[in-house]
Amino acid sequence: MMLTADQTARYDRHLRLDEFGARSQERLCAGSVLVVGAGGLGSPALLYLAAAGVGRIGIIDDDVLDRSNLQRQVVHRDSDVGSPKVASAARTLRELNPDVTVEAHELRLSEENARELLRGYDVVLDGADNFPTRYLINDAGHLESVPVVHGSIYRFEGQVTVFGGGSGPCYRCLFPQAPPEGTVPSCAQAGVLGVLPGVIGSVQATEAIKLLAGIGEPLIGRLLRYDALAMSWNTLRLARDPACPLCGDAPTISEVATIDRACVPDPRDVLQQLSTAEYRGLRGAGEEHLLLDVREPAEVAAGSIDGHRNISLDELPGRLAELEQWRDRLVVCHCQRGGRSLEAARLLRRAGFSRVANLEGGYLAWRQGH
Repeated sequence: MMLTADQTARYDRHLRLDEFGARSQERLCAGSVLVVGAGGLGSPALLYLAAAGVGRIGIIDDDVLDRSNLQRQVVHRDSDVGSPKVASAARTLRELNPDVTVEAHELRLSEENARELLRGYDVVLDGADNFPTRYLINDAGHLESVPVVHGSIYRFEGQVTVFGGGSGPCYRCLFPQAPPEGTVPSCAQAGVLGVLPGVIGSVQATEAIKLLAGIGEPLIGRLLRYDALAMSWNTLRLARDPACPLCGDAPTISEVATIDRACVPDPRDVLQQLSTAEYRGLRGAGEEHLLLDVREPAEVAAGSIDGHRNISLDELPGRLAELEQWRDRLVVCHCQRGGRSLEAARLLRRAGFSRVANLEGGYLAWRQGH
């Protein structure tokens, strides 16, 4: 499609970019994105996708706007409280950019409709806030060969990656099993910094635009992590799991299905969680162990626990051989707050390390106790 005079004026700053130009803008205007969730992540993503000129934007959400949502769900207004989120979001996007066709799906994504809904779009943006929906999006995207831009947030931290749609790695490679019901608190229970989904949702929108425009390197095989309190970013390499039931060498999933939240977690994901008090007791008793600090070197230089060994999380997969002598001995992982070290502990367990623990609260909790 050729840009109109109005579009040329609207997207002028895109057209000035040598790496973007008219061709990429035309691809955006002809492209389509389905955004699952008009909440914290979906709100900023929807605004930037519409402003950028994505030709067709679908919105899926079955929720009604609550006043507590307004602290972070910026596509909505106070006057929208009590209205369906899809209606509020669609109204905002149409006012922002009349060029964009907005399709509002006021429903819940399910195993009955997931593949049909995703099939009609070029890219899917996962703004879901629950594990069953994330698995549905992942599975339907893979089976329909539609790339999925995944994002998630928790308190002060967030992460983004792209699942390639028909190729691995996929969400099941990252999380083979959903955690049992009630083990991971929601934003309503744990709270969330209001600007955090703005940052993560904007990165998701960036990845969707890159995919549609055919520019740059997408986050396929890479997990980008953000810590708002430390104002730090790090990247973890993701590999396709040959045993993955969806994208592995011998896949067993050929249709989408709602996961059983009461499922028993993978035994390799059952980890010992040590409070700082318990870890002090372990140190005081002289129990042999390796204290593995998986933070970045700059974080370690700013303060650390005596006796640690530092291998950052993104380097850990390629340096497991250095820890071989600890395969059957206790390894205690820690980071700044406990999130990255939990991933490191799971990685070690899956690599065959038999005694792995995670220090709850990480270095900051340890420092506060001194």
